Amino acid sequence: MTLAASDTLYRKNQSVAPLGIIAMPGAEQLGAQINQFLVSWANENGIPDRNYLIDCECPRFASGDGKGLIRSTVRGKDLFIIVDVGNYSCTYKMFGKDNAMSPDDHYQDLKRIIQAASGKAHRLNVIMPILYGGRQHRRNYRESLDCAYALQELESMGVENIVTFDAHDPRVSNAVPLMGIDNVIPSYQVLKTMLRTMPDLDITPDNFMVISPDEGALSRNMYYATMLGVNLGMFYKRRDYSTIVDGKNPIVAHEYLGNPVDGKTVFIADDIIASGESMLDLAYSLKKKNANRIFAYATYGLFTHGLEKFDKAYADGMLDAVFGTNLTYRMPELLERPWFHEVDVSKYAAYFIAAINHDISISSVIDPHEKIRALLDARHKHLG
Repeated sequence: MTLAASDTLYRKNQSVAPLGIIAMPGAEQLGAQINQFLVSWANENGIPDRNYLIDCECPRFASGDGKGLIRSTVRGKDLFIIVDVGNYSCTYKMFGKDNAMSPDDHYQDLKRIIQAASGKAHRLNVIMPILYGGRQHRRNYRESLDCAYALQELESMGVENIVTFDAHDPRVSNAVPLMGIDNVIPSYQVLKTMLRTMPDLDITPDNFMVISPDEGALSRNMYYATMLGVNLGMFYKRRDYSTIVDGKNPIVAHEYLGNPVDGKTVFIADDIIASGESMLDLAYSLKKKNANRIFAYATYGLFTHGLEKFDKAYADGMLDAVFGTNLTYRMPELLERPWFHEVDVSKYAAYFIAAINHDISISSVIDPHEKIRALLDARHKHLG
């Protein structure tokens, strides 16, 4: 945050209530980074705060039952609870065996901490980068609606605001029309990281192209193409609707629609890389169409089936780089891969917490459109 922006927040606006941050188990690293920015901005404006983090714990009994504990007072605070429901590295003992925490376990612990606050906080806000149940966002058959029901449950528990990042389908917010939900897209952070990582990258329309991996990701890729002033292409998934495998219709083929990609650098953006099969299929398909370099981005790089296939694609020259944020757990092996580049979004998350705490519109603090334009202008001037 620039000094002018922090002045807008801290000098011209009164905070709603004293700030408190709870980083749930598995979200401690992100919480510490956010806290560091918030403390720094407060100190720049003459507020001698040293720490906003509040210790919490969710211990388990040997039977697997759990409880939530908050180690210090939250009375009267504008409380922000940060939870990473995708952090499978967290474990607990049950009948003497180690169990990895699932999204269900993380969500249940979030509710326990909300209960532990006992209605004493001035306001409850949840920072949930990966929206719980977000991939089960609509009903096609006799199915549950996990995300919509979870949002309604959190609203009934007194949560007033939820901040999520790059929701699989932001329309799920329709389930709670009276609760504040911000779906944040870190487009500027992605482009800044890509341009800094690839200083020789030519992003002119003759040499660069944005391609959507499917129809669901079209809007986010359309935004990148529009801001960069380049052409947009897309793939659509041809499925076998006569069969259901693992709760969904299997993909038969990825069909490409758009201008030729011969000799061009291609950028593909999606919300999640799970197994990564689809992203790799697209990369191999684009290479067959004579694409030059291929950069993939996913807000959440989960890599549920491991990294070996991505290693091979990189070694074979089929995929040049994968960008992903620090909004969820990244396995240590991933961070060591030469093809992976991390996008730091902690400062952006801190912006939102500061803006909500001071009850102002985030657009008055940061405009991603203007930031991207300034980034591209600086890039063009640097390249002459």
